[in-house]
Amino acid sequence: MSRESHAKSAVVTGGAGGIGSAVSRVLADSGFSVVVAYNSNADRARALVEELPGDRHFAQHVSIEDADSLVELAGVVAERYEGLDLLVNNAATSRFIPHDDLDALDDTLFDQILKVNVRGSFACIRALRSALEADEGGLVVNMSSIAATSGMGSNVAYCASKAGLDSLTRSLARALAPKIRVVSIAPGVVDTPWIRGFDQEWQDQQILRTPLQQFASPEDVADAVLAVVANLKATTGSVINVDGGRLLG
Repeated sequence: MSRESHAKSAVVTGGAGGIGSAVSRVLADSGFSVVVAYNSNADRARALVEELPGDRHFAQHVSIEDADSLVELAGVVAERYEGLDLLVNNAATSRFIPHDDLDALDDTLFDQILKVNVRGSFACIRALRSALEADEGGLVVNMSSIAATSGMGSNVAYCASKAGLDSLTRSLARALAPKIRVVSIAPGVVDTPWIRGFDQEWQDQQILRTPLQQFASPEDVADAVLAVVANLKATTGSVINVDGGRLLG
């Protein structure tokens, strides 16, 4: 399998989801070779790869909870590319549980959310560090949420996990400089199929609490990732909100 040394390369975890698909498309449109990393959406990931412009992309099964799976990912990236320009840590998990229902948020679910959303992102960076440090160095974008700051989200553990992810961003931005930049993108409510599954009254209430009176689209989030890649080259350790001004309320 020949290496592709000229095109920029990116790994997008959760790459077949609503936000992940938009990120993968924007990066491919910008000339990146994209590894669409998926855990359970194999058919969707492969279909997405077929839609992307160019023929340098591929889908890769990755379980970010499994060290062997990440070692395999690192090996495939090393085989195909001279280095890795971008890792987008987009894989995450959650479940809607009212914040005052402490019994419903049992230890198993709490641990699973932290394991995927925080440890999994760290483990991806650790596994791909050498590839990211190659040549001129790379960029990690951690997909956070304004829930890290507002304390409002799908459940208490999810909010805590995204706060932990932002702390990870700051710590690793310091530890991995100057070869690797690390930035968090923090969406608010994003117009994905998951959000559209909530009743219209809830959606209307969330719109009213958003100063720009609209949800961010997956493409808005993807454009923010591209902005960090292409334009914010002196930025590291920062959290960039894509929330329609939600935190102003």
